[in-house]
Amino acid sequence: MKKYFLTISAIFLCLIGFSTNPEGKIKINIIMKIQSDATELSRMASAFSTKAERRLFVVNTLKRQAEESQADLLDYLNELEINGVVEEIRPLWIVNSVSCYAEESLMDEISRRDDVLAVYQVEEFSLPEDENISIPAERGDGREIAENILKVNADQVWELGYTGEDVLVALIDTGVRLDHADLQGQFWDGGAEYPNHGYDFYQHDDDPSDTHGHGTHVAGTIVGSGASGTQTGVAPGAKIMVLKVFHGDDNLTELTMCVEAMQFAVEHGADVMNMSLGQPLPDASVKLMMRQACDNTLAAGVVASVCAGNSRLIQMLAPVPYNIWSPGDCPPPHLHEDQMVNAGGTSCVICVGAVNFNDVLGDFSSEGPSTWSDVAQYNDYPYSSGSATNIGLIRPDVCAPGVNIKSLDFNTTNGYCLKSGTSMATPCVTGTIALMLSKDHELTPAQIDEILERTAIPLSAHKSNDFGSGRIDALAAVNAIGNVGIEENDDNFTVFPNPTNGIINVNANGLKNIVVFNTLGQKVYETVKNQIDLSQLGAGLFLIRIETAQGVSMQRIIKDVF
Repeated sequence: MKKYFLTISAIFLCLIGFSTNPEGKIKINIIMKIQSDATELSRMASAFSTKAERRLFVVNTLKRQAEESQADLLDYLNELEINGVVEEIRPLWIVNSVSCYAEESLMDEISRRDDVLAVYQVEEFSLPEDENISIPAERGDGREIAENILKVNADQVWELGYTGEDVLVALIDTGVRLDHADLQGQFWDGGAEYPNHGYDFYQHDDDPSDTHGHGTHVAGTIVGSGASGTQTGVAPGAKIMVLKVFHGDDNLTELTMCVEAMQFAVEHGADVMNMSLGQPLPDASVKLMMRQACDNTLAAGVVASVCAGNSRLIQMLAPVPYNIWSPGDCPPPHLHEDQMVNAGGTSCVICVGAVNFNDVLGDFSSEGPSTWSDVAQYNDYPYSSGSATNIGLIRPDVCAPGVNIKSLDFNTTNGYCLKSGTSMATPCVTGTIALMLSKDHELTPAQIDEILERTAIPLSAHKSNDFGSGRIDALAAVNAIGNVGIEENDDNFTVFPNPTNGIINVNANGLKNIVVFNTLGQKVYETVKNQIDLSQLGAGLFLIRIETAQGVSMQRIIKDVF
Protein backbone atom coordinates (compact mmCIF):
# COMPACT_ATOMS: atom_id res chain seq x y z
CA MET A 1 0.00 0.00 0.00
CA LYS A 2 2.82 2.41 0.85
CA LYS A 3 4.42 1.90 -2.56
CA TYR A 4 1.03 2.44 -4.25
CA PHE A 5 0.47 5.63 -2.26
CA LEU A 6 3.85 7.07 -3.26
CA THR A 7 3.25 6.19 -6.91
CA ILE A 8 -0.14 7.86 -7.00
CA SER A 9 1.27 10.89 -5.18
CA ALA A 10 3.96 11.28 -7.80
CA ILE A 11 1.39 10.96 -10.57
CA PHE A 12 -0.83 13.57 -8.93
CA LEU A 13 2.03 16.06 -8.86
CA CYS A 14 2.30 15.69 -12.63
CA LEU A 15 -1.41 16.07 -13.31
CA ILE A 16 -1.55 19.83 -13.70
CA GLY A 17 0.28 22.25 -15.96
CA PHE A 18 -0.41 25.55 -17.67
CA SER A 19 -1.75 25.60 -21.20
CA THR A 20 0.54 27.21 -23.76
CA ASN A 21 0.64 27.25 -27.54
CA PRO A 22 3.73 26.84 -29.77
CA GLU A 23 4.29 30.58 -29.94
CA GLY A 24 4.71 30.76 -26.18
CA LYS A 25 1.44 32.54 -25.48
CA ILE A 26 -0.56 31.38 -22.48
CA LYS A 27 -4.22 30.44 -22.51
CA ILE A 28 -6.34 32.74 -20.38
CA ASN A 29 -10.00 32.82 -19.50
CA ILE A 30 -11.81 36.11 -19.00
CA ILE A 31 -14.96 36.00 -16.88
CA MET A 32 -17.29 38.91 -17.53
CA LYS A 33 -18.68 40.97 -14.67
CA ILE A 34 -22.25 40.51 -15.87
CA GLN A 35 -23.40 36.98 -15.06
CA SER A 36 -26.86 35.48 -15.02
CA ASP A 37 -28.76 34.82 -11.82
CA ALA A 38 -29.52 31.15 -12.44
CA THR A 39 -32.26 31.06 -9.79
CA GLU A 40 -34.08 33.96 -11.42
CA LEU A 41 -33.50 32.42 -14.84
CA SER A 42 -35.09 29.17 -13.63
CA ARG A 43 -38.03 31.07 -12.18
CA MET A 44 -38.70 32.85 -15.47
CA ALA A 45 -38.27 29.63 -17.45
CA SER A 46 -40.85 27.90 -15.25
CA ALA A 47 -43.55 29.91 -17.04
CA PHE A 48 -43.12 27.59 -20.04
CA SER A 49 -44.97 24.28 -20.07
CA THR A 50 -42.33 21.85 -21.43
CA LYS A 51 -38.66 21.16 -20.81
CA ALA A 52 -37.87 21.92 -24.45
CA GLU A 53 -39.49 25.36 -24.22
CA ARG A 54 -37.74 26.14 -20.94
CA ARG A 55 -34.37 25.11 -22.38
CA LEU A 56 -34.84 27.29 -25.47
CA PHE A 57 -35.72 30.29 -23.31
CA VAL A 58 -32.63 29.83 -21.13
CA VAL A 59 -30.29 29.32 -24.09
CA ASN A 60 -31.58 32.38 -25.93
CA THR A 61 -31.41 34.53 -22.78
CA LEU A 62 -27.82 33.51 -22.05
CA LYS A 63 -26.78 34.04 -25.67
CA ARG A 64 -28.31 37.51 -25.73
CA GLN A 65 -26.59 38.47 -22.47
CA ALA A 66 -23.21 37.29 -23.72
CA GLU A 67 -23.54 38.99 -27.09
CA GLU A 68 -24.41 42.34 -25.55
CA SER A 69 -21.91 42.33 -22.68
CA GLN A 70 -18.94 40.88 -24.60
CA ALA A 71 -19.13 43.24 -27.58
CA ASP A 72 -16.57 45.81 -26.39
CA LEU A 73 -14.15 43.18 -25.10
CA LEU A 74 -14.30 41.23 -28.36
CA ASP A 75 -13.63 44.40 -30.38
CA TYR A 76 -10.56 44.98 -28.20
CA LEU A 77 -9.32 41.39 -28.52
CA ASN A 78 -9.93 41.26 -32.26
CA GLU A 79 -7.75 44.34 -32.69
CA LEU A 80 -5.01 42.66 -30.67
CA GLU A 81 -5.37 39.52 -32.77
CA ILE A 82 -4.65 41.52 -35.92
CA ASN A 83 -1.39 42.64 -34.28
CA GLY A 84 -0.44 39.10 -33.28
CA VAL A 85 -0.82 39.65 -29.53
CA VAL A 86 -3.87 37.38 -29.17
CA GLU A 87 -4.94 34.12 -30.87
CA GLU A 88 -7.89 31.72 -30.88
CA ILE A 89 -10.55 33.94 -29.32
CA ARG A 90 -13.46 31.77 -28.16
CA PRO A 91 -16.51 33.45 -26.57
CA LEU A 92 -18.87 31.37 -24.41
CA TRP A 93 -22.44 31.98 -23.26
CA ILE A 94 -23.17 29.09 -20.85
CA VAL A 95 -20.80 31.13 -18.71
CA ASN A 96 -20.40 34.73 -19.83
CA SER A 97 -16.69 34.48 -20.61
CA VAL A 98 -14.06 34.60 -23.35
CA SER A 99 -10.95 32.45 -23.63
CA CYS A 100 -7.93 33.09 -25.83
CA TYR A 101 -4.19 32.67 -26.12
CA ALA A 102 -2.39 35.88 -25.21
CA GLU A 103 0.92 37.27 -24.12
CA GLU A 104 1.16 36.98 -20.33
CA SER A 105 1.70 40.71 -19.88
CA LEU A 106 -1.82 41.31 -21.19
CA MET A 107 -3.51 39.73 -18.16
CA ASP A 108 -3.13 42.77 -15.88
CA GLU A 109 -4.46 45.13 -18.53
CA ILE A 110 -7.53 42.98 -19.15
CA SER A 111 -8.20 42.51 -15.43
CA ARG A 112 -8.47 46.31 -15.00
CA ARG A 113 -11.36 46.59 -17.44
CA ASP A 114 -14.67 47.65 -15.90
CA ASP A 115 -16.57 44.85 -17.66
CA VAL A 116 -14.29 42.05 -16.41
CA LEU A 117 -14.78 40.13 -13.16
CA ALA A 118 -11.73 37.84 -13.25
CA VAL A 119 -8.87 36.72 -15.50
CA TYR A 120 -6.88 33.57 -14.89
CA GLN A 121 -4.36 31.38 -16.65
CA VAL A 122 -5.88 28.10 -17.77
CA GLU A 123 -4.47 24.90 -16.24
CA GLU A 124 -4.44 21.58 -18.05
CA PHE A 125 -4.90 18.26 -16.27
CA SER A 126 -4.91 14.60 -17.28
CA LEU A 127 -6.83 11.52 -16.30
CA PRO A 128 -5.32 9.73 -13.30
CA GLU A 129 -2.86 6.95 -14.05
CA ASP A 130 -5.02 4.31 -12.39
CA GLU A 131 -7.78 4.92 -14.95
CA ASN A 132 -5.26 4.32 -17.74
CA ILE A 133 -4.96 0.70 -16.59
CA SER A 134 -7.00 -1.79 -18.63
CA ILE A 135 -7.22 -5.54 -18.06
CA PRO A 136 -8.31 -7.51 -21.13
CA ALA A 137 -11.57 -9.42 -20.66
CA GLU A 138 -13.06 -12.27 -22.66
CA ARG A 139 -16.06 -11.77 -24.89
CA GLY A 140 -19.28 -13.23 -23.53
CA ASP A 141 -21.46 -15.91 -25.03
CA GLY A 142 -24.16 -13.51 -26.20
CA ARG A 143 -26.21 -13.99 -23.06
CA GLU A 144 -23.75 -12.49 -20.58
CA ILE A 145 -24.79 -9.30 -18.79
CA ALA A 146 -22.05 -7.26 -17.11
CA GLU A 147 -22.04 -7.61 -13.33
CA ASN A 148 -22.57 -3.90 -12.61
CA ILE A 149 -25.83 -3.98 -14.60
CA LEU A 150 -27.10 -6.90 -12.55
CA LYS A 151 -25.98 -5.25 -9.31
CA VAL A 152 -28.16 -2.17 -9.87
CA ASN A 153 -31.07 -4.20 -11.34
CA ALA A 154 -31.02 -2.40 -14.67
CA ASP A 155 -31.83 -5.62 -16.50
CA GLN A 156 -35.13 -5.78 -14.60
CA VAL A 157 -35.96 -2.28 -15.82
CA TRP A 158 -35.59 -3.48 -19.42
CA GLU A 159 -38.26 -6.07 -18.68
CA LEU A 160 -40.61 -3.19 -17.84
CA GLY A 161 -40.04 -1.82 -21.34
CA TYR A 162 -37.60 1.00 -20.51
CA THR A 163 -34.17 0.91 -22.13
CA GLY A 164 -33.34 4.60 -22.46
CA GLU A 165 -35.18 5.10 -25.73
CA ASP A 166 -35.48 8.72 -26.94
CA VAL A 167 -32.85 9.87 -24.43
CA LEU A 168 -29.70 11.67 -25.61
CA VAL A 169 -26.56 11.42 -23.48
CA ALA A 170 -23.67 13.86 -23.95
CA LEU A 171 -20.41 11.99 -23.31
CA ILE A 172 -17.73 14.55 -22.38
CA ASP A 173 -14.55 12.51 -22.40
CA THR A 174 -11.60 11.28 -24.52
CA GLY A 175 -13.86 10.47 -27.46
CA VAL A 176 -15.17 7.09 -28.58
CA ARG A 177 -14.02 4.34 -30.94
CA LEU A 178 -16.72 4.94 -33.51
CA ASP A 179 -16.40 1.56 -35.26
CA HIS A 180 -16.74 -0.65 -32.18
CA ALA A 181 -19.38 -3.26 -32.92
CA ASP A 182 -21.19 -2.71 -29.62
CA LEU A 183 -21.79 0.96 -30.41
CA GLN A 184 -23.23 0.66 -33.90
CA GLY A 185 -26.61 2.36 -34.04
CA GLN A 186 -26.02 3.93 -30.62
CA PHE A 187 -24.88 7.38 -31.76
CA TRP A 188 -26.54 10.78 -32.04
CA ASP A 189 -27.36 11.82 -35.57
CA GLY A 190 -25.50 15.10 -35.94
CA GLY A 191 -26.55 15.57 -39.57
CA ALA A 192 -24.27 16.98 -42.24
CA GLU A 193 -22.66 19.41 -39.80
CA TYR A 194 -21.56 16.71 -37.35
CA PRO A 195 -21.31 13.52 -39.44
CA ASN A 196 -19.19 11.74 -36.80
CA HIS A 197 -21.79 12.15 -34.05
CA GLY A 198 -20.02 14.86 -32.07
CA TYR A 199 -17.10 17.27 -31.90
CA ASP A 200 -13.45 17.48 -30.80
CA PHE A 201 -13.03 20.64 -28.71
CA TYR A 202 -9.26 20.31 -28.47
CA GLN A 203 -8.60 20.07 -32.22
CA HIS A 204 -11.71 22.08 -33.18
CA ASP A 205 -12.92 19.55 -35.73
CA ASP A 206 -15.78 17.08 -36.15
CA ASP A 207 -13.77 13.91 -35.48
CA PRO A 208 -14.21 12.81 -31.84
CA SER A 209 -12.44 9.46 -32.28
CA ASP A 210 -10.90 8.00 -29.13
CA THR A 211 -7.10 7.62 -29.03
CA HIS A 212 -6.94 6.75 -25.34
CA GLY A 213 -9.67 4.25 -24.42
CA HIS A 214 -11.28 5.93 -21.41
CA GLY A 215 -14.23 7.38 -23.32
CA THR A 216 -14.92 4.14 -25.20
CA HIS A 217 -15.10 2.21 -21.93
CA VAL A 218 -17.43 4.83 -20.40
CA ALA A 219 -19.64 4.82 -23.50
CA GLY A 220 -19.96 1.06 -23.29
CA THR A 221 -21.32 1.26 -19.74
CA ILE A 222 -24.00 3.69 -20.89
CA VAL A 223 -25.19 2.23 -24.22
CA GLY A 224 -23.11 -0.85 -25.13
CA SER A 225 -25.43 -3.17 -27.09
CA GLY A 226 -23.77 -6.53 -26.36
CA ALA A 227 -23.24 -7.25 -30.07
CA SER A 228 -19.82 -8.78 -29.37
CA GLY A 229 -21.04 -11.06 -26.61
CA THR A 230 -21.45 -9.08 -23.38
CA GLN A 231 -24.24 -6.63 -22.58
CA THR A 232 -22.39 -3.69 -20.97
CA GLY A 233 -24.85 -0.82 -21.47
CA VAL A 234 -27.19 0.15 -18.64
CA ALA A 235 -29.41 2.00 -21.15
CA PRO A 236 -28.86 0.33 -24.54
CA GLY A 237 -31.80 2.20 -26.06
CA ALA A 238 -30.27 5.63 -25.48
CA LYS A 239 -28.05 7.55 -27.91
CA ILE A 240 -24.71 9.21 -27.18
CA MET A 241 -23.34 12.52 -28.40
CA VAL A 242 -19.53 12.23 -28.45
CA LEU A 243 -17.84 15.38 -27.14
CA LYS A 244 -14.06 14.95 -27.04
CA VAL A 245 -12.15 17.29 -24.73
CA PHE A 246 -8.83 15.44 -24.28
CA HIS A 247 -5.78 15.77 -26.52
CA GLY A 248 -4.97 12.42 -28.10
CA ASP A 249 -1.19 12.51 -27.76
CA ASP A 250 -0.69 13.58 -24.15
CA ASN A 251 -4.17 12.96 -22.67
CA LEU A 252 -4.60 16.54 -21.41
CA THR A 253 -7.66 18.73 -21.09
CA GLU A 254 -8.79 21.83 -19.21
CA LEU A 255 -12.11 22.97 -17.81
CA THR A 256 -12.82 25.75 -20.32
CA MET A 257 -13.01 23.03 -22.99
CA CYS A 258 -15.30 21.01 -20.74
CA VAL A 259 -17.53 24.05 -20.30
CA GLU A 260 -17.56 24.56 -24.07
CA ALA A 261 -18.66 20.93 -24.44
CA MET A 262 -21.40 21.46 -21.83
CA GLN A 263 -22.59 24.46 -23.84
CA PHE A 264 -22.71 22.35 -27.01
CA ALA A 265 -24.67 19.64 -25.20
CA VAL A 266 -27.25 22.08 -23.85
CA GLU A 267 -27.70 23.78 -27.22
CA HIS A 268 -28.00 20.52 -29.18
CA GLY A 269 -30.60 18.82 -27.02
CA ALA A 270 -28.74 16.49 -24.65
CA ASP A 271 -30.92 15.21 -21.81
CA VAL A 272 -28.08 14.19 -19.49
CA MET A 273 -24.31 14.71 -19.47
CA ASN A 274 -21.69 12.18 -18.38
CA MET A 275 -18.51 13.80 -17.06
CA SER A 276 -16.11 11.11 -15.90
CA LEU A 277 -13.41 13.72 -15.38
CA GLY A 278 -12.44 16.56 -13.09
CA GLN A 279 -9.69 18.96 -12.09
CA PRO A 280 -8.00 18.45 -8.74
CA LEU A 281 -7.45 21.48 -6.51
CA PRO A 282 -8.89 24.21 -8.77
CA ASP A 283 -8.41 27.80 -7.66
CA ALA A 284 -11.31 30.14 -6.90
CA SER A 285 -11.56 31.54 -10.44
CA VAL A 286 -11.76 28.08 -11.99
CA LYS A 287 -14.38 27.02 -9.45
CA LEU A 288 -16.40 30.16 -10.20
CA MET A 289 -16.32 29.34 -13.93
CA MET A 290 -17.35 25.74 -13.35
CA ARG A 291 -20.16 26.43 -10.93
CA GLN A 292 -21.65 29.18 -13.08
CA ALA A 293 -21.71 26.70 -15.97
CA CYS A 294 -23.38 24.07 -13.79
CA ASP A 295 -25.90 26.59 -12.43
CA ASN A 296 -26.94 27.66 -15.93
CA THR A 297 -27.07 24.06 -17.12
CA LEU A 298 -29.52 23.36 -14.30
CA ALA A 299 -31.58 26.39 -15.33
CA ALA A 300 -31.76 24.86 -18.82
CA GLY A 301 -33.18 21.68 -17.28
CA VAL A 302 -30.19 19.40 -17.98
CA VAL A 303 -28.67 17.10 -15.36
CA ALA A 304 -25.03 15.99 -15.21
CA SER A 305 -23.62 12.78 -13.74
CA VAL A 306 -20.08 13.64 -12.58
CA CYS A 307 -17.35 11.57 -10.93
CA ALA A 308 -16.18 12.43 -7.41
CA GLY A 309 -12.55 11.74 -8.31
CA ASN A 310 -9.88 9.24 -7.33
CA SER A 311 -7.92 11.20 -4.71
CA ARG A 312 -8.82 9.47 -1.41
CA LEU A 313 -5.33 7.98 -1.00
CA ILE A 314 -3.51 11.28 -1.52
CA GLN A 315 -5.07 13.51 1.11
CA MET A 316 -1.64 14.77 2.06
CA LEU A 317 -1.79 16.62 -1.27
CA ALA A 318 -5.57 17.09 -1.57
CA PRO A 319 -7.01 17.29 1.94
CA VAL A 320 -10.71 17.48 2.80
CA PRO A 321 -12.59 19.72 1.88
CA TYR A 322 -10.59 19.77 -1.38
CA ASN A 323 -10.43 16.04 -2.12
CA ILE A 324 -13.37 16.09 -4.56
CA TRP A 325 -12.53 17.07 -8.15
CA SER A 326 -14.29 19.93 -9.93
CA PRO A 327 -17.06 19.94 -11.21
CA GLY A 328 -17.94 17.09 -8.84
CA ASP A 329 -17.56 19.61 -6.02
CA CYS A 330 -20.55 21.62 -7.32
CA PRO A 331 -23.89 21.20 -5.48
CA PRO A 332 -26.67 18.82 -6.54
CA PRO A 333 -30.05 19.80 -8.02
CA HIS A 334 -31.87 18.60 -4.89
CA LEU A 335 -30.75 19.18 -1.28
CA HIS A 336 -31.00 16.13 0.96
CA GLU A 337 -32.49 16.69 4.43
CA ASP A 338 -29.09 15.88 5.99
CA GLN A 339 -27.66 18.88 4.13
CA MET A 340 -30.20 21.34 5.49
CA VAL A 341 -28.19 22.25 8.57
CA ASN A 342 -25.80 23.91 6.11
CA ALA A 343 -27.82 24.47 2.94
CA GLY A 344 -26.71 26.50 -0.05
CA GLY A 345 -27.34 26.86 -3.75
CA THR A 346 -28.02 24.11 -6.27
CA SER A 347 -26.57 23.13 -9.66
CA CYS A 348 -26.89 20.36 -12.25
CA VAL A 349 -24.29 18.01 -10.70
CA ILE A 350 -25.07 14.56 -9.30
CA CYS A 351 -21.71 13.55 -7.82
CA VAL A 352 -20.82 9.83 -7.98
CA GLY A 353 -18.53 7.73 -5.79
CA ALA A 354 -17.40 4.15 -6.41
CA VAL A 355 -17.99 0.84 -4.60
CA ASN A 356 -17.09 -2.74 -5.48
CA PHE A 357 -19.59 -5.52 -6.13
CA ASN A 358 -19.88 -6.15 -2.37
CA ASP A 359 -20.82 -2.48 -1.80
CA VAL A 360 -17.43 -1.82 -0.18
CA LEU A 361 -16.09 1.66 -0.87
CA GLY A 362 -13.36 1.84 -3.50
CA ASP A 363 -10.17 2.83 -1.69
CA PHE A 364 -9.51 5.46 -4.39
CA SER A 365 -12.98 7.12 -4.30
CA SER A 366 -12.58 10.78 -3.28
CA GLU A 367 -13.87 11.89 0.11
CA GLY A 368 -16.19 14.83 0.74
CA PRO A 369 -17.26 17.33 1.80
CA SER A 370 -16.43 20.22 -0.50
CA THR A 371 -16.81 23.91 0.34
CA TRP A 372 -17.65 27.09 -1.55
CA SER A 373 -16.76 29.58 1.17
CA ASP A 374 -13.53 30.25 -0.78
CA VAL A 375 -15.42 31.65 -3.80
CA ALA A 376 -16.68 35.12 -2.92
CA GLN A 377 -19.46 35.15 -5.51
CA TYR A 378 -21.08 32.09 -3.83
CA ASN A 379 -19.69 31.91 -0.28
CA ASP A 380 -21.89 28.99 0.74
CA TYR A 381 -21.37 25.55 2.24
CA PRO A 382 -18.79 26.63 4.86
CA TYR A 383 -16.75 23.83 6.42
CA SER A 384 -15.08 23.49 9.81
CA SER A 385 -13.65 20.15 10.87
CA GLY A 386 -15.75 18.64 13.66
CA SER A 387 -18.51 21.25 13.42
CA ALA A 388 -22.11 20.05 13.69
CA THR A 389 -23.34 22.92 11.51
CA ASN A 390 -20.52 24.00 9.17
CA ILE A 391 -20.48 20.58 7.54
CA GLY A 392 -19.62 21.77 4.03
CA LEU A 393 -21.35 20.28 0.98
CA ILE A 394 -21.85 16.54 1.38
CA ARG A 395 -20.15 14.76 -1.53
CA PRO A 396 -20.87 12.40 -3.25
CA ASP A 397 -24.64 12.17 -3.74
CA VAL A 398 -24.77 8.48 -4.63
CA CYS A 399 -22.35 5.69 -5.48
CA ALA A 400 -22.30 2.87 -8.04
CA PRO A 401 -20.11 -0.10 -8.94
CA GLY A 402 -16.73 1.21 -10.11
CA VAL A 403 -14.21 -1.59 -9.44
CA ASN A 404 -13.24 -4.04 -12.20
CA ILE A 405 -16.03 -2.91 -14.51
CA LYS A 406 -16.30 -4.80 -17.78
CA SER A 407 -16.92 -2.60 -20.80
CA LEU A 408 -15.60 -1.84 -24.28
CA ASP A 409 -11.92 -2.02 -25.23
CA PHE A 410 -10.96 0.64 -27.76
CA ASN A 411 -7.96 -1.38 -29.00
CA THR A 412 -10.27 -3.64 -31.03
CA THR A 413 -13.62 -3.33 -32.77
CA ASN A 414 -15.23 -6.09 -30.71
CA GLY A 415 -13.25 -6.45 -27.48
CA TYR A 416 -13.83 -5.84 -23.78
CA CYS A 417 -11.66 -4.86 -20.83
CA LEU A 418 -11.84 -4.14 -17.11
CA LYS A 419 -11.26 -0.69 -15.62
CA SER A 420 -11.66 0.81 -12.15
CA GLY A 421 -12.36 4.34 -10.96
CA THR A 422 -15.15 6.75 -10.15
CA SER A 423 -15.14 7.32 -13.93
CA MET A 424 -16.49 3.78 -14.27
CA ALA A 425 -19.18 4.30 -11.61
CA THR A 426 -20.44 7.54 -13.14
CA PRO A 427 -21.81 6.08 -16.44
CA CYS A 428 -23.76 3.49 -14.44
CA VAL A 429 -25.61 6.42 -12.85
CA THR A 430 -25.93 8.14 -16.23
CA GLY A 431 -27.46 5.02 -17.74
CA THR A 432 -29.90 4.78 -14.84
CA ILE A 433 -30.93 8.41 -15.41
CA ALA A 434 -31.55 7.54 -19.07
CA LEU A 435 -33.82 4.67 -17.98
CA MET A 436 -35.73 7.07 -15.73
CA LEU A 437 -36.12 9.63 -18.51
CA SER A 438 -37.37 6.97 -20.91
CA LYS A 439 -40.26 6.44 -18.47
CA ASP A 440 -40.88 10.17 -17.91
CA HIS A 441 -38.99 12.56 -20.16
CA GLU A 442 -40.29 15.60 -18.28
CA LEU A 443 -38.47 14.75 -15.03
CA THR A 444 -36.50 17.72 -13.75
CA PRO A 445 -32.88 17.43 -12.55
CA ALA A 446 -34.10 17.94 -8.97
CA GLN A 447 -36.63 15.13 -9.30
CA ILE A 448 -34.05 12.81 -10.83
CA ASP A 449 -31.57 13.49 -8.04
CA GLU A 450 -34.15 13.12 -5.28
CA ILE A 451 -35.44 9.84 -6.67
CA LEU A 452 -31.94 8.41 -7.05
CA GLU A 453 -31.04 9.36 -3.49
CA ARG A 454 -34.30 8.22 -1.87
CA THR A 455 -34.25 4.83 -3.62
CA ALA A 456 -30.53 4.12 -3.19
CA ILE A 457 -29.43 1.20 -1.00
CA PRO A 458 -28.20 2.91 2.22
CA LEU A 459 -24.58 2.10 3.09
CA SER A 460 -24.34 4.52 6.03
CA ALA A 461 -26.68 5.83 8.72
CA HIS A 462 -27.00 9.23 7.02
CA LYS A 463 -25.97 10.74 3.72
CA SER A 464 -22.21 10.51 4.07
CA ASN A 465 -19.03 11.84 2.52
CA ASP A 466 -18.10 8.30 1.50
CA PHE A 467 -21.24 6.77 -0.03
CA GLY A 468 -23.59 9.74 -0.38
CA SER A 469 -27.14 8.45 0.05
CA GLY A 470 -26.08 4.95 -0.97
CA ARG A 471 -25.58 2.66 -3.96
CA ILE A 472 -28.10 3.24 -6.74
CA ASP A 473 -30.91 0.82 -7.56
CA ALA A 474 -32.15 1.41 -11.10
CA LEU A 475 -35.31 -0.67 -10.69
CA ALA A 476 -36.34 1.11 -7.49
CA ALA A 477 -35.65 4.49 -9.09
CA VAL A 478 -37.78 3.78 -12.16
CA ASN A 479 -40.59 2.30 -10.06
CA ALA A 480 -40.59 5.36 -7.80
CA ILE A 481 -41.35 7.79 -10.63
CA GLY A 482 -44.78 9.28 -10.03
CA ASN A 483 -45.20 7.86 -6.52
CA VAL A 484 -46.34 10.10 -3.66
CA GLY A 485 -43.47 11.41 -1.59
CA ILE A 486 -40.88 11.18 -4.36
CA GLU A 487 -41.79 14.01 -6.68
CA GLU A 488 -40.33 17.41 -5.87
CA ASN A 489 -43.82 18.81 -5.32
CA ASP A 490 -45.13 16.33 -2.74
CA ASP A 491 -48.85 15.56 -2.86
CA ASN A 492 -48.91 15.65 0.97
CA PHE A 493 -48.86 19.44 0.91
CA THR A 494 -49.18 22.51 -1.28
CA VAL A 495 -47.36 25.81 -0.89
CA PHE A 496 -48.82 28.99 -2.39
CA PRO A 497 -48.19 31.54 -3.71
CA ASN A 498 -44.68 30.73 -4.93
CA PRO A 499 -43.00 33.14 -5.72
CA THR A 500 -44.34 35.32 -2.92
CA ASN A 501 -43.89 38.88 -1.72
CA GLY A 502 -44.31 37.89 1.91
CA ILE A 503 -47.14 35.60 3.00
CA ILE A 504 -47.02 31.89 2.14
CA ASN A 505 -49.86 29.47 2.85
CA VAL A 506 -49.21 25.79 3.51
CA ASN A 507 -51.98 23.28 2.99
CA ALA A 508 -50.81 20.03 4.60
CA ASN A 509 -52.42 17.01 6.19
CA GLY A 510 -51.20 16.39 9.72
CA LEU A 511 -48.90 19.41 9.82
CA LYS A 512 -46.37 19.18 12.67
CA ASN A 513 -43.70 21.80 12.01
CA ILE A 514 -42.36 24.21 9.39
CA VAL A 515 -38.78 25.53 9.26
CA VAL A 516 -37.46 28.00 6.68
CA PHE A 517 -33.74 28.16 5.85
CA ASN A 518 -31.80 30.71 3.82
CA THR A 519 -29.17 29.57 1.29
CA LEU A 520 -26.46 29.64 3.98
CA GLY A 521 -28.36 26.99 5.92
CA GLN A 522 -29.41 29.43 8.63
CA LYS A 523 -32.86 29.00 10.14
CA VAL A 524 -34.79 32.21 9.51
CA TYR A 525 -38.32 31.21 10.48
CA GLU A 526 -40.12 28.43 12.35
CA THR A 527 -43.79 27.82 13.02
CA VAL A 528 -46.35 25.11 13.64
CA LYS A 529 -49.04 27.13 11.87
CA ASN A 530 -50.00 26.86 8.21
CA GLN A 531 -49.05 30.43 7.31
CA ILE A 532 -45.50 31.78 6.92
CA ASP A 533 -44.69 35.50 6.98
CA LEU A 534 -41.47 36.29 5.09
CA SER A 535 -42.26 39.98 4.66
CA GLN A 536 -39.30 40.98 6.85
CA LEU A 537 -36.81 39.02 4.74
CA GLY A 538 -35.04 40.19 1.62
CA ALA A 539 -35.73 38.81 -1.85
CA GLY A 540 -34.11 35.52 -2.78
CA LEU A 541 -34.25 31.73 -2.63
CA PHE A 542 -35.30 29.95 0.57
CA LEU A 543 -35.83 26.31 1.49
CA ILE A 544 -38.85 25.23 3.48
CA ARG A 545 -38.83 22.01 5.53
CA ILE A 546 -42.34 20.72 6.18
CA GLU A 547 -42.92 17.93 8.68
CA THR A 548 -46.28 16.18 8.43
CA ALA A 549 -47.75 12.95 9.71
CA GLN A 550 -46.55 11.36 6.46
CA GLY A 551 -42.91 12.42 6.93
CA VAL A 552 -40.55 15.27 6.06
CA SER A 553 -40.49 17.04 2.68
CA MET A 554 -38.54 19.93 1.20
CA GLN A 555 -39.70 22.74 -1.07
CA ARG A 556 -37.85 25.65 -2.64
CA ILE A 557 -39.60 29.01 -2.38
CA ILE A 558 -38.77 32.34 -3.92
CA LYS A 559 -39.28 35.61 -2.06
CA ASP A 560 -39.86 38.27 -4.65
CA VAL A 561 -40.57 41.99 -4.58
CA PHE A 562 -43.66 42.93 -6.59
